[in-house]
Amino acid sequence: MMMLLAALSIVFAALVLTPAVAQDYPSRPITLIVPYAPGGSAGTAARSIADKMSETLGQQIIIDNRPGAGGAVATRAVARSEPDGYTVLIGTSATMGTAPSLIENLGYDPRSDFEPIGVIAATPNVIVVHPSFQARSLPELIARGKEGPILYGSPGTGTLGHLTVELLAHRTGMQVQHVPYKGAGPALTDLLGGHIRVLISAVPNVHAQIAAGAIDGLAVAAAKRSALLPSVPTFAETGLDGFDVPLRWGLVAAAGTRRSVIESLNRALNDALSSDEVRQRLALAGADPEPGTPRNYTVLIDHELTLWSDLVKAAGIRPE
Repeated sequence: MMMLLAALSIVFAALVLTPAVAQDYPSRPITLIVPYAPGGSAGTAARSIADKMSETLGQQIIIDNRPGAGGAVATRAVARSEPDGYTVLIGTSATMGTAPSLIENLGYDPRSDFEPIGVIAATPNVIVVHPSFQARSLPELIARGKEGPILYGSPGTGTLGHLTVELLAHRTGMQVQHVPYKGAGPALTDLLGGHIRVLISAVPNVHAQIAAGAIDGLAVAAAKRSALLPSVPTFAETGLDGFDVPLRWGLVAAAGTRRSVIESLNRALNDALSSDEVRQRLALAGADPEPGTPRNYTVLIDHELTLWSDLVKAAGIRPE
């Protein structure tokens, strides 16, 4: 009888203490891991939301840049971290979408190793051409590609830009030849110099050159036009559906993090995204905020994983 009473008292104590523990979150600073070096778009997304989320949560959010292996090192580390909500990660369309199809022994599974918190924002890629290239619309580019291979550049093999053009080629039958660069800057330099004629890059990297007339924007790969490029149509507006594939950033925590903690973080994120200050910061980076639920982000991760996995298999894409 004494043993039974002792066991019951432990269960009762757990039931009483669990809500109190959940209500105490957060009781110390939260580390927000950015899986890239400082200065990139993921870091911009992190800095845009950190202060406002800190205000809502009542605890400081400390940004920690941990570059390595295209984001895989930090992402793997967060997957193995304590699932207590005190370590969260900026997930991207690369680490949560394309990397599992392109990197062997990645060391994490976006579906099973993380609890999505919510999407932060998205910025589209845009296909641009040198003025000397004889195509002034996406349909004209596709037509040229059906006549012979189109040489195009991207910020690198396996990047969202690379796979977006390969998806376009796979669905339309146009022929393409990829020229990977080590980043958006060198690729844009070669486009401006006429060394390549076609490039796909994130809108913030090229919008100034488009506005100046140095290059021409053909189409953005997103559901709506970019505020930085209001005159450039979307893929859908040119007659091609199924290309809502912008670069997205979101927040995730390690699998097993309590639902109450995920919900607290989601509320703080959405509060931040409703702030005019945060929206203006994101707009300067060419990004549109995408507030929503953890479930919204879960669905997007699953969709992107399936989309890129199917493409990589069908097109036989391999890292170069």
